[in-house]
Amino acid sequence: MNINKKVLGLMFVIGIISIVFLQNYYPINSIFLNKALEVEASNDNLNEEQTNDTLHNEENSDDTDDVKNSDSSEEDEEKLEVDDIDNNINEEFRAAWISTVYNLDWPSQKGLTSTEQKEEFIELLDGLKDAGLNSIIVQVKPTADSFYPSEYGPWSEYLTGVQGQDPGYNPLSFMIEETHKRNMEFHAWFNPYRVSMKDNLETLSDNHPARENSDWVVSYGGKLYYNPGIPEAREFIIKSIVEVAKDYNVDGIHLDDYFYPYPEENVDFPDDDLYEKYKMSDSESKEEWRRNNINDFIENLYKSIKHEKSHVVFGVSPFGVWRNGADDLSGSNTKAWVTSYDTLYADTKYWIEQEWLDYIAPQIYWHIGYEAAEYKTLVNWWSDVVKNKNVDLYIGQAAYKIEETDTPWGNPLEIINQIEYNRSIPEIKGSIFFRAKSILNNPLGLMDKLKNEIYK
Repeated sequence: MNINKKVLGLMFVIGIISIVFLQNYYPINSIFLNKALEVEASNDNLNEEQTNDTLHNEENSDDTDDVKNSDSSEEDEEKLEVDDIDNNINEEFRAAWISTVYNLDWPSQKGLTSTEQKEEFIELLDGLKDAGLNSIIVQVKPTADSFYPSEYGPWSEYLTGVQGQDPGYNPLSFMIEETHKRNMEFHAWFNPYRVSMKDNLETLSDNHPARENSDWVVSYGGKLYYNPGIPEAREFIIKSIVEVAKDYNVDGIHLDDYFYPYPEENVDFPDDDLYEKYKMSDSESKEEWRRNNINDFIENLYKSIKHEKSHVVFGVSPFGVWRNGADDLSGSNTKAWVTSYDTLYADTKYWIEQEWLDYIAPQIYWHIGYEAAEYKTLVNWWSDVVKNKNVDLYIGQAAYKIEETDTPWGNPLEIINQIEYNRSIPEIKGSIFFRAKSILNNPLGLMDKLKNEIYK
């Protein structure tokens, strides 16, 4: 009996030690779930406040090539491979997301003068250029309010502090001009369905389209959204995005991972009535109906952009896992609690197969060796999906996770190793870093390594 008590006690101590170890090395709430791009970022921002993207050499048709000795042939093949790699690297898409929601990257705070905002943006842009980047992806419509005069929404509160208030200049025109001066690409980033970070229509400006079309709006998780299930709302959003492609000299239109919202625990998105009204047939499940709503949106947005300006590229940066292999044989060898297909109703693999995108940039925000969602496993999976498709593949890199820590993100070479692995796969055409300040703050020398080693 005493021996049994001792054994039980020892097992209890070992269990406690194991839990503590796991919690320190792999935070329990992130073992299977990579948080939404801005959810994670907004938490980082609150903590700060509390403490202050292939060229091929033509084969030589000279018959004398066939009689070269084997050593010479091997040397030539190796040289061709090196040349191809160098050309690939020179053509990489190297971008950073510039977040404006919560004033995460720019402007640094609400209410700055136009001169101060311009100075901050130029400093930000020059820093990213100096780090070796060649493109930026700027959040121009974070919450159905805009960084440019628009027929489809008011001025953004993140400029002046008051939604609907004119900042005295056109930030979008200014940003595009300054970006192109530096021979960099400018991609306009939209959050299509999100209306407000608050759960109150009364906080929106008087002339906000969401107030004028309140039947389009749904409250979920303490935020307001345009309901993806309403055809008129989808059409309105498409027009609001095409407005920028039409009126501005942007290089690309960009959406991130937000389609149907990330789920709240035990609370389904409230669209039962809409499902009953709009479903194609009784055999169409609510989940299929939701995915069809997003498919319809993506297809029509792509076609609308191309109709307006065929050279403007359209890309999406979805959650890094499409589906787990356990749920679908064509899925990845992962164990994610959230997937773009099942949770956010974004069938990103289908969009690639239909070529409704010019590029896709999955947010692979896990480290090399992470068992539940391993970086190389996911990169390989996405590479296979885009193979032989007219869709470029960029990888969303988690620069924001780099910090001094006992986890693998404390390794200053983690992101560098990821980029080097990307470069070994022909289908991968570059990287996008979340987010701009996470580069410029130079965590563990990341910016220095990009500038002096990776992008020199």
